[in-house]
Order: sequence, then structure tokens, then C-alpha cells
Amino acid sequence: MKGTVGELGEFGLIRELTSRLTTTPAVRVGPGDDAAVVAAPDRRVVASTDILLEGRHFRRDWSTAYDVGRKAAAQNLADIAAMGAVPTALLLGLVVPAELPVTWPSELMDGLRDECQVAGASVVGGDVVRGDTIMVSITALGDLRNQEPVTRAGAQPGDLVAVTGWLGWSAAGYAVLSRGFRSPRAFVEAHRRPEPPYHAGPAAAALGATAMCDVSDGLIADLGHIAEASKVRIDIRSGAIDIPTQMNDIGQAVGVDPMQWVLTGGEDHAIVATFPPDAKLPARWKVIGEVLNPSALPQVTVDGAPWTSKGGWDHFGDMES
Repeated sequence: MKGTVGELGEFGLIRELTSRLTTTPAVRVGPGDDAAVVAAPDRRVVASTDILLEGRHFRRDWSTAYDVGRKAAAQNLADIAAMGAVPTALLLGLVVPAELPVTWPSELMDGLRDECQVAGASVVGGDVVRGDTIMVSITALGDLRNQEPVTRAGAQPGDLVAVTGWLGWSAAGYAVLSRGFRSPRAFVEAHRRPEPPYHAGPAAAALGATAMCDVSDGLIADLGHIAEASKVRIDIRSGAIDIPTQMNDIGQAVGVDPMQWVLTGGEDHAIVATFPPDAKLPARWKVIGEVLNPSALPQVTVDGAPWTSKGGWDHFGDMES
């Protein structure tokens, strides 16, 4: 579609965006009414929300609108999965300048729709507003399917720490893009479009996970959330974490130890969880550490010692990549 958002108008834009959507059986009333109606068989709704701001969370010269849509959906749907729930629905709040070409929000919606389909959810509504910069606000919903939620507060001394999904790939891709390159493509794409293992969250709950979260702020930072909530110490075994050859190559090229990306790089949205020591974990789960009694050391250590390098994502600080 040609033209700008301003030329199309609010209701024309809404019609254009909603025309691109698909649905699922969980959606009883979709876009077009005052509110959506989504089935909640469990009678509890898991909810999460995030905001992506242009220039802070994405750049249009690095990512297409479709990329931004996939990423925006992924980071919210991963939060649902990390509670042990199954994603069901997503709501969009969109702020765009009037002069923005209509193709941009249209492709954004395509990305949201396609990522939702991967997770088994659908976009069920939202709102659009005129503003000076692009802002994407997402609310995701999920269903526990009669299981108890897996929070950050249940880790016990003796538990195993295991992860499934990629670690450090997004941060390595960020480093590549920051230096003006576009390859290796796999790492750049990992930054543009993370691929959370959505199925792993509910599966971990069924396997007896005692605590869980997705790796959005960095492995050390996110395990720190579990350690703090559970009042334990967690020790990571660096030797248990495989670093791909290409990531090593990128690290050598840019002068960064790739373990820095693995331990502190966020936005991969892998799932990390703690399990009882006798848990039978499928091959997709990699045991990388253990839960210990609290001590005078920091709540998360690496090979028994504090990790002295700065890193992890803080929205009111700076990202170390």
C-alpha cells in the first residue's frame, strides 16, 4: 500500500492492520469491537507487557519493520512461556509519525502475526496513536492449562541450573551491526529476530522446574533475579557452555571475549530454569550450573568466583556488548 499513515488516517490504518491478521480457537471476539475476548480455560491469565522505542530498542537502518514485529512479539511471548504457560494472545499499542509510510506498520503487523503463529497465539487488538517517534507497546497473554506457574522464587540448594536456546548470539550480532557489518548473518538475524523456545517453558514446568525465567537481560543478570527471589546462590560452570566457532571468530575480530556475550548479552530469550537434582532432562536442556546455599559471595558466581566484567541490560544504564 502506498502513501503515509497520515494520508490513510487512523481508521484506515486500523483496517489495513487488522486485515493482515489470523486467529486461533482461543479468540472468541477479535479485533473490531471495544475489547477482545480470549478464552481462559484455566481461569487464570498470565500477562506480560513491554515497550520498544525507536533509537533505544531498534533502529530502522538495522532492522526492517517485519524484524521489529517478530522481535516485539518474541520478547513478550517468551515471558509467558517462562512462567510455564502457553501463549494465547497479543495486544498492540502503536505510536507512529503521520509522515511514516503505511508499509512500515503493515510490515510490523506481518511480523507480529507470524511470530504469534510460531508460538500458537494471535494478535487480538490494540490502538494506534500519532506521535513524533515510533513506539511499539505489546501486552501478551497466556494460559497455564491447570499447571502452577513457575516463578523465580522456587530454586533450592542442590538444584541443577539448565538452559535451552541460544546464549550470546544477539549480543554478538549487535557487535557486528555496531561496526557497520551485516555478517555472519546468523548472528545478525539472532539480534533482529530472536527465536525463543516457547515450548520449553510449559515442558520445563511438566519436568518439575522449581524456578524459571527467559534470558532477556543476560544470563548472569537473569539468574541473579532467580537467586535474589529464591534467596540462594547460583554458580555457573563456564566449561559447560559451548561457544560456536563463528562466535569465537567474531570475538577475535572485535577484541571481545565471547564468554562476555554468553554471560551478559541479553535479548536471546533462551529459557533458563532450575530443576531438582534427580530431574530427567531431555537433550535440549544443557546443565550449566547448580544452586547453592547463600554465602558472602555475589548471588551469581562463575566457576566459584565473582564475574568482574560489567554487563547485562539496564534500561536506565548502558548495555555492554
